[in-house]
Formats: sequence, C-alpha cells, structure tokens
Amino acid sequence: MRYEVRITTGAECDLVEITAFLAEREGLAVAEGVLQGLLDCAGDLARFPERGSFPKELLKLGIREFRQALCQPYRLVYRIAGNQVFVLLVADGRRDFQSLLERRLLRD
Repeated sequence: MRYEVRITTGAECDLVEITAFLAEREGLAVAEGVLQGLLDCAGDLARFPERGSFPKELLKLGIREFRQALCQPYRLVYRIAGNQVFVLLVADGRRDFQSLLERRLLRD
C-alpha cells in the first residue's frame, strides 16, 4: 500500500525557518541540500510509515498516536490516518522536544 504524504502548514513553516537559518549561517547550497534531504525523508514515508518510532517524549505520556522519522539532526513528527501521512512538525532533535511537542501537538 502506498500512502499519500501531506506536509501541514506548521511543518511547512518549520522547513522555511530551518532553510532560512541555514542559508544565513552556512550558505544557500547547504540550506537547499538539507531541505532536499528533509523532503526526501518525508517522501519515504509514502512506502513504510509504520517503521517510524514513537517519540520518547510522548511515550512517557502514554501517547502512541504520533511517530517520528529521523533525518539527523532533524526529527519529522507525523501521524498516520487511513492511507495518508501528515507531517506535523520538523525540528532539530537537539531542541527541547518535550516542550515543543506539548506546544505544537497536544495543545492545538
């Protein structure tokens, strides 16, 4: 079964912010390379979304609704609904992920 991957508005904003930050710090070529890697990682979810792990921060709360794909150092957090995969969050895994997940996924 092939899934349709949809990148939410929040995740799109994350990608724009990551790209702008990297372009300023590392240059446009690096930023574009990282962006393409993240998009490829999201695209891979069309074939095997179940292979993603559950974010440990959410498992502590007993939540198994979301999964993550790792594209070091970034984490793509997504949810599977029927034959669709919704990418909800893209962030550097070195951030305070507990607070970020609570703010973006649990309060909205």
